[in-house]
Amino acid sequence: MDRRNFIKAVGMTAGATVLSGMGIAGAAELLNDKTNKKMKITVLTGSPRRNGNTNHLASQFIKGAEEAGHEVFRFDCAHHKISGCIACNACGMDGDCVLNDDFSELRPHLLEADMVVFATPMYYFGFSSQLKAAIDRFYALNGKIKGAAKQSALLMAYADTDPKEAEPMISHYHTLLRYLGWKDRGTVVARGMWPAGAVNGTEYSRRAYELGRNV
Repeated sequence: MDRRNFIKAVGMTAGATVLSGMGIAGAAELLNDKTNKKMKITVLTGSPRRNGNTNHLASQFIKGAEEAGHEVFRFDCAHHKISGCIACNACGMDGDCVLNDDFSELRPHLLEADMVVFATPMYYFGFSSQLKAAIDRFYALNGKIKGAAKQSALLMAYADTDPKEAEPMISHYHTLLRYLGWKDRGTVVARGMWPAGAVNGTEYSRRAYELGRNV
């Protein structure tokens, strides 16, 4: 056996050993990760401050994701007209919404997205009202996005430094994902971020970029 065939045979044997130890499901996940397919990613921001901390985290995530070859659509909820759901149920949880506003621009990107990213400051221990209004309008897409094979991530910032203060938002995020059946790809929770720009150049900025680069 020549050197090339020997190395090939050893590599195949080693690979088979690793994959057999992982099991079929684990091997499939590993191979899928290695494929690194191009994704469509929709990033929803909730801050009304254009130069705010979570908008910076969103920009860093997008930079990393685009460098990785993904297609990113950014929708700044605070700078669009998104009315709150009025619970009329005309959509039947899977149809057109009666409200005529900018959600119609966002809707196709949510449907097509392989990944949806939420970026928001903490306002009174929850998502900003601008982002929450958009999330509430998911109701009209429920039949199409619930159970879809989508991924998600959370980028958030808050002024306090106590981790307990962030727990309600993180819990809300994970509850939303459990209901929708989406897979969490990571969170970046930036503590102690008060003035605009405080997060720039911090480890949180780097982590947001790396999260986007590695999804």
